[in-house]
This record gives sequence, structure tokens and C-alpha cells, in this order.
Amino acid sequence: MTAPAASPRTRRLLPTLVGYRRAWLLPDVIAGLSAGAVVVPQAMAYATIANLPVQVGLYTCIIPMLVYALLGGSRAMSVSTTSTIATLTATTLVTAGVAAGSDDAAGTLMALAMLVGLLLLAARLLRLGSVVENISAATVLGVKIGVGGTVAIGQLPKLLGESANASGEGFFRSLAAAVAAFDSVNWPTIALSAGSILVIVLFTRVAPRVPGTLIAVVAGILLVWLADIDDAGVALIDPVPSGLPTPGLPDLTQVVALVPGALAIAMMVFLESAAVARGIRRKSEPAIDADQELLAAGAANLAGAFFTVLPAAGGFSQSAVNQSSGAKTQLASVVTVCLAILVALFLGPAVSLLPEATLAAMVLVAVASLIDIPLLVRWARISPLDFWVALVVAVLGLTAGLLAAVAGGVAITLFLVLRELNVPQLDVVGGHGATIAVHVGRGMYTANALAHEHAIVGLVAARSEPVDTLVLDVRRLSVMTITVLDTLEDLDSELAAAGVTLHLAALPAKAQAVAARTRWYRDLAAAGRVHPTVAEALASAG
Repeated sequence: MTAPAASPRTRRLLPTLVGYRRAWLLPDVIAGLSAGAVVVPQAMAYATIANLPVQVGLYTCIIPMLVYALLGGSRAMSVSTTSTIATLTATTLVTAGVAAGSDDAAGTLMALAMLVGLLLLAARLLRLGSVVENISAATVLGVKIGVGGTVAIGQLPKLLGESANASGEGFFRSLAAAVAAFDSVNWPTIALSAGSILVIVLFTRVAPRVPGTLIAVVAGILLVWLADIDDAGVALIDPVPSGLPTPGLPDLTQVVALVPGALAIAMMVFLESAAVARGIRRKSEPAIDADQELLAAGAANLAGAFFTVLPAAGGFSQSAVNQSSGAKTQLASVVTVCLAILVALFLGPAVSLLPEATLAAMVLVAVASLIDIPLLVRWARISPLDFWVALVVAVLGLTAGLLAAVAGGVAITLFLVLRELNVPQLDVVGGHGATIAVHVGRGMYTANALAHEHAIVGLVAARSEPVDTLVLDVRRLSVMTITVLDTLEDLDSELAAAGVTLHLAALPAKAQAVAARTRWYRDLAAAGRVHPTVAEALASAG
């Protein structure tokens, strides 16, 4: 027996708790603790991608995750931040001229999270959920490959114990900085990095339910505490203050410079969250409402903006752990929030013993999965167009930067969509003798009206038998513009010159109301050449 599904129109608050059962409590608690063992150290590691204090990542596991638990529709999705979002955040801060480790970074970060939240809420008000989801999978893959390559190279200095730091400055600058500082490598740090990577990868493959990231973190802290490896030159993270995040106000001085990055981050927040929510949804669970997810993600980011957090999105790895551990509802996320609060209150001194190399190893393993070359090769065999789109976006990300990659990917997607929509789809759906009926499959609008005119004239001219009457089925023409009206009038004239009489059929009432304001359409109707159905048009023409 499955729990009753909440209607997205009637239950906005705590939608996943509708029909909650007592038997679900223990699985939710276990899942929340299991996910917390992954998401808390992972979020702290992702904060270092943007060269921000690790507590910023920790706080992202509290406020945004709690707000999503109240509003989100996915039963098992865990919301904090992701490597993609953290990398875009770093790039946005650098592009805006704000050094991620500076005193101004906190206020600017809050402003960025606020912008992301407002953009997502605006998209919800405009009901753009389904529109944003139309961004192609090739674009998303290209962005992720760019992110994976950029972040992986950016972690090299920490993995090698170098003094260089080019966080947020792109693939090639980070690579150049790492190579230039190669003479400053620290061999104990390299050994720790290799060991941490090995532990995480082994547990992921051999015992996926065991949080390898947590084991690597604990091992790193114990090595510092018991073996004093920091005396051998192994760098530690900055001291982590104990306590909960304190509220503050965003610094709006750089808000204009943050807008392009906020747009890119908002789009990726929704795309990643929607993909995770749909990917982990069980068949017995309610369908994911795109607009509800926009509301939940927007509110989570807006609330977090006043507590110095990274922009938040649904993460696949922690959500997969959450689901596989038995999460039934978002109560599991509330348990994860409680765990993060305990860490923030009591484990600050212990977390402060964490080596930077351990966090860098966690980030490297996490982003390695983003560089999905086998999928790219598979697309090259199946769909060369998707392959080239993904490759171009990836190259843009590695050369011009991630913001340019997102913008370029969106532009390419829109171009491909418009190109496809602008190709006329005409089907002969009936006729008799010298009369044919043609259905306009994709409708007509300003951008494709002329293409339709040429295609219709060409179709008539290509007929092996003479045509003297053309019935045009325009039921898909829901929006009438001046351009479309002028094109239809030109089509009528051009067909008449070829001895063909044009009839319109099934024109929607709203479009008729606009067309009736023109003399041409009124004359057409008065001549009996406008009909409610194709069948009546054919009967009249016959």
C-alpha cells in the first residue's frame, strides 16, 4: 500500500509528510544520519573549491536543507551544494573582482545566494519550470565536463602541498599555477592525498553504503592528532569556529557584476535538482512538479542568503545514499540538519585538525565522475549533434570559463530548438480530385511564417496532379500576429496567381478574433473560404 499523493496545488508545506506512517520514522532517521556522514564533509570540501572557509559548506547543510525539507516535493533528495555550483560560485566571485578569501567575500557570497534565490522564485512566478528543463542534456554534460576538468586541476596545489592557489581562475591558469609551483611540492602531503583518494574510491566500489569520505576525514584528523603530520609540512584547514551561523545582510555593492553568474547558477541549481529528483523518484511516489521544485530551491537559497552559505542544489551522491539507506520522506533531511548542527556546535576543534589534502582528495574523487568521457563517446556514435554540442560547451568551459560555457550552451540549445521549430511540417490529410487538405503540424508564428509560405507553395507545385483548391488546416495557429496575417495574405495571392484557391479550416477562436480585424480575412470569410473543420472545407470546396 502506498501513501496518498499530495496534490501540488493543495499542499505546499511539508508535501512529503502527507500520509506519514510511524513505521517510516526509523528508516528516515537512519537515512538522515547516513546521508549526513556523506554530505557534511562533502559540503565542507566543496567550500574549498571557492576558497571559502569550510564552515560555509557546513552551514549550507543547515539552512537551505531545512527549507527544502519544508517545501520540496522529492522524498529522498538531499539539498546542500554541488561541485558544479561551488565552481560556478568561485568563478562568479573572481569575475566580479572579489577575492574569495577576502573580507568582502562573505557579504558578496550572501548577495549571490540572494540573487540566485530571487531568480528561481521569479522563474516560479512565471512558471518557467518546463522551459528551463528544455536545456539539452548535451549542454549539461558539456558544463559538467568543464567543471570536472577545472576543479580537478584546481585541486592539484592542495594535493601536492604546493603554495600556489588559482581557485576560480579557470582550467589553464590553474594548471599553469600548479606547474609553476612544482618545486614546492610536499611529499608527506602527496602520500596523504594518495591514501585519501584510495580509501574513498575503494569504499565507493567495494562497500558503497560505508561513507568512505567520512573515513578519510576521520583518518586525516587522527593522523594530525596522533602522528603530528602537520609538523612535516602537511597544511591544515583554517580553524573552524564552534557555533551556529549568525544572520547578516548581503553586500550589494557588487550586485550588478554578480547577475551573469547568478543566472548561470540559478539555471544549474534547477537543472541539477530536477535531474536528481526525477532520477531517484520511485514509481510509487508522486510525480515531481517542476514549479514546486523552483519554489523550494528558490526559498532555500533566499533563506540561506542571510546566513553565509553557498548556493544550494540537490546533490546526486548524498541523495543516492539517502535513498539507499531507506529514506521515506524529507524527515531524513531534517535529521541530517540536526547532525550538521551538532558538528557546528561541538566538533569545531576536531574539524580544525583536518588536512587540506584530505578535502582536496574528496573533491577530486567527486568531480571525476563529472568527466563522463564514455558517455561522450557513446553520443558520438548515436547522435553526432549532441556529441558536438557537449564537446563545444566543454571546450568553452575549459578555455573561456564556466560562465561562458553556460551562456554558450543555452545559446546553442535555443538555436537548435528554433531551427527545429522553424522547419515546416506539412502533411496532406485529405482531398479529392483537384482539392487537397494540408495540415500545418508545427503551427505558424513570426519566425517561421515565411518558411511555411514557401513550403506550401512548393508542395502544391510538386504535386503530380493539378491542384485548384487548397484547404489549409491551421488548428495549431493559436497566436495570430501581423507577420502571420501578412504571410497568409501573401500566400493567398501567390496561390491565386497559380490558379489555386485558398481555404482556411479550424482556425482557433482567439486567432480568428485578431484576423477578423483585417479586410483580407473579412473578405475571405465573406467568400465562404473560412470553415470550422477540414471536413466542412472539403465539402464546400467539392
